Amino acid sequence: MRINVSMTDLKQVYFLGIGGIGMSAIARWFLYNGYPVAGYDKTESPLTRTLASEGMVIHYEDSVDQIPAICLAESEKCLFIYTPAIPADHIEKNYLLAANIPLWKRSQILGWITEQMPTLAVAGTHGKTTTSSLLTHLLVHAKQNVTAFLGGITQNYGTNFIPNQGRENMVCVVEADEYDRSFLTLHPTAAVVTSTDADHLDIYGGAEQVLESFQLFVDQIKPDGFFIQKSGLTLSSKETGYTFGINQGDYQATNIRIENHRMVFDMLYPGGKITDIPMRIPGFHNIENALAASALAMHHGLGPDEIKAGIASFKGVKRRFEYHVETEDHVMIDDYAHHPTEISACLTSVKALYPDEKIVAIFQPHLFSRTRDFLDDFGKSLAIADEIYLLDIYPARELPIPGITSELLLSKIPLEKKSVISKEDFIQRMQADKPRLLVTMGAGDIDLLLNDCKLALTS
Repeated sequence: MRINVSMTDLKQVYFLGIGGIGMSAIARWFLYNGYPVAGYDKTESPLTRTLASEGMVIHYEDSVDQIPAICLAESEKCLFIYTPAIPADHIEKNYLLAANIPLWKRSQILGWITEQMPTLAVAGTHGKTTTSSLLTHLLVHAKQNVTAFLGGITQNYGTNFIPNQGRENMVCVVEADEYDRSFLTLHPTAAVVTSTDADHLDIYGGAEQVLESFQLFVDQIKPDGFFIQKSGLTLSSKETGYTFGINQGDYQATNIRIENHRMVFDMLYPGGKITDIPMRIPGFHNIENALAASALAMHHGLGPDEIKAGIASFKGVKRRFEYHVETEDHVMIDDYAHHPTEISACLTSVKALYPDEKIVAIFQPHLFSRTRDFLDDFGKSLAIADEIYLLDIYPARELPIPGITSELLLSKIPLEKKSVISKEDFIQRMQADKPRLLVTMGAGDIDLLLNDCKLALTS
């Protein structure tokens, strides 16, 4: 089924789940290009309030009466976009389905928008938000005409959407999401794959199916396109393929050192070398992300000086190794890590930056199925910390799975200092203990604790 309404005839865009980080970027694109935007979300958030202040009409009651009248009266001239996170019993969704009104996934709309312009796509089970945000910053910093759809709020621009400045020489940067095979709607001119670790097994079923989906994505790169993947991955491309990595690959980081709790490195690339690149965002994994972003930016025409200046001025993405406290007495770092590989990357980097400090960490498991599927791996990765606290599992779109609990996960962590704790009790513990180094991790609503944690450490 193809989207039949034209950009010229389109009268209204309506979103089910408008407050999602990916959905809101699409909503901003339509609003920026002059279309009325309205939508539903389950709960009000800082992001939905910002969208409303920008001119979108947003409601939080699941009611057909809240759908704009024009959307129902002239549905053939409107777009209805939904997130797969909308539950099966959602009243508005089921009403639209019963009325035979087409519902489009965010990924389908993104494919529709990006097929009209050169597109640089960033895919991978880890690292795609930081990589795509850094790639966008490299291009913007070098005065390129960019529009970008990102999966996080960039610190440099305070948004997950970068609008283009006219149509001439425009390039699109897009975060290509593997969840629900969404990235298979894209046909990029250049692409990077940062990782293909097994994840979203509630969707895919197994690691082999995950890898197969990434291969299908790579197969969709346009003829004469450009493809690069992390060293060690096994994806094949009909185009000339490149690799990146630390001390290995066509694009590689060498001479990595830590100066004042920050990382500096040299970059080797085909035909040259960039020396002494300072990273404002810490972490070995972020050096790899910088290599991937630089490769795509160089393919688009940026030079070594533009690459170095862009990386040096990139402030990072909210909830991606984000410092909330950095004083002589206390450090508090927050990260979106919700998969064992991401947790290992985060905690290993913290240990490298602060080798003499005890790491106190709190983690909120995300999804019962993910906790079940990677139970032993979670136990190993969380044990990199010196002391660990677990919140209850954040269910998101899932119902509980009997026997899968934070207490079960706790039993897999080979640490002496560990416990399952409530949010309220954790804040009290932090007020009493005031650890010098605190790391918060998770993809649920653990971010609601951040201000209280900060106050507990510093007051």
